[in-house]
Amino acid sequence: MIRSDNMRAALLIVVSMAAFTINDAFMKLASPGVPFFEQIFLRGVLITLGLTGLAWALGQLSFRPSRRDRALTLLRTLTETVGTVIFLTALFSMPIANLSAILQALPLTVTLAAAVFLGEPVGWRRLLAILVGFIGVAIIIRPGFEGFSVYSLYGVAAVCAITLRDLTARKLSAEIPSIRVALSAAIGVTVMSAAASLIMGERWVMPDTGAALLMAGAAVCLMVGYISAVAGMRLGEVGFVAPFRYTSLLVALILGRVLFDEFPDALTLLGAGIVVATGLFTLFRERRTATASTGIPPKGLRIR
Repeated sequence: MIRSDNMRAALLIVVSMAAFTINDAFMKLASPGVPFFEQIFLRGVLITLGLTGLAWALGQLSFRPSRRDRALTLLRTLTETVGTVIFLTALFSMPIANLSAILQALPLTVTLAAAVFLGEPVGWRRLLAILVGFIGVAIIIRPGFEGFSVYSLYGVAAVCAITLRDLTARKLSAEIPSIRVALSAAIGVTVMSAAASLIMGERWVMPDTGAALLMAGAAVCLMVGYISAVAGMRLGEVGFVAPFRYTSLLVALILGRVLFDEFPDALTLLGAGIVVATGLFTLFRERRTATASTGIPPKGLRIR
């Protein structure tokens, strides 16, 4: 039963990673014809409507979080908003596979940040792996060398914002539904993008049919990705399913080649390989440490 649950969970994680990456590709394809913040707003409206309907169907709209959870949800929403703007700025200006390669450092940054800010134990092996992983990120970015793009630094900033978002999510209580947390983030991003568009004086346009379909597809992919990710992490053992998150890089490589005629150079692929390898090692050590301390392999997320 555990093996079959793990395999189903792994498939759900692969689906979620593919959905998230396809969402990125759709937004990148739609970007030339729609102003930046208008595009974020329109996608946000669609996601908010979809998550509201889902939360209503599951009876979660009436849930009343504690004051502590409300504060944490607000902080997570703020980091989600900042991360969205920074990430899309990078996405619209650099190859999708290169940005995806930088994002593979997330398991490393979350592990390090959890040790620094939450006091979670991290041994010297994982610390060394994190250091080597950061070297891999430096190889991808190559500051000061040919092929360097300032938008790679936006990718690093997006990793920092997402890391803070994930740390905040770890502090939420088990009672608060995940869909409610996601809905709060969707509302926050939507409101922010509308305000930013007004402040920046964007001239809104009516998207053509192609751009409208792309943004609608992006919204659907985001919701599919979110639901699949939560289901996969709850169904299977974290140590087994988490490495399947790295399939997003493979999907990004394929989409970059097919849709944008982009493919990373050898150094970028080398750096990505280092980041993925050290991330997998970190997950492996985290699983072994958890099993050694409790005698029980770690199961899925507690958040509903």
